[in-house]
Amino acid sequence: MRLTTFTDYTIRVLVYLALDREKLATAGELANSYGISHNHLTKVVHYLGQQGYIETIRGKGGGMRLALSPEVVNIGVLIRQTEQNSILVECFSPESSQCRILPACRLAGVLGEAQEAFFKVLEKYTLADLISNASALDHLLSGHA
Repeated sequence: MRLTTFTDYTIRVLVYLALDREKLATAGELANSYGISHNHLTKVVHYLGQQGYIETIRGKGGGMRLALSPEVVNIGVLIRQTEQNSILVECFSPESSQCRILPACRLAGVLGEAQEAFFKVLEKYTLADLISNASALDHLLSGHA
């Protein structure tokens, strides 16, 4: 399974913010630290704010910070949320599928089972697990700020 860029950036934003929960960060700072598109990050930040994962403060001296404890941010739940409109294969969307063998095909069931197993593994982890090597992550990210 391949995650969308949106999901990738969502996780990156949360990792960055979890490294220093007190500091307000800007989208520009994150884009620079990761070497990624500021425009894409803006959409991710907006989404994360709407979902309650981050708190945003507007105006001079504003920015964003993690709104939840890293221990309660479940990676599997987060990825299910961000990937909910992404389909693994065409037949997962029967209303638009052009597959002629769909009514008799067993592959869709096998892939569905595999996808569910993928999410179950991810649900074992939290944001806290992803930052357990915080000093190494901070060192790598701060070298580009």
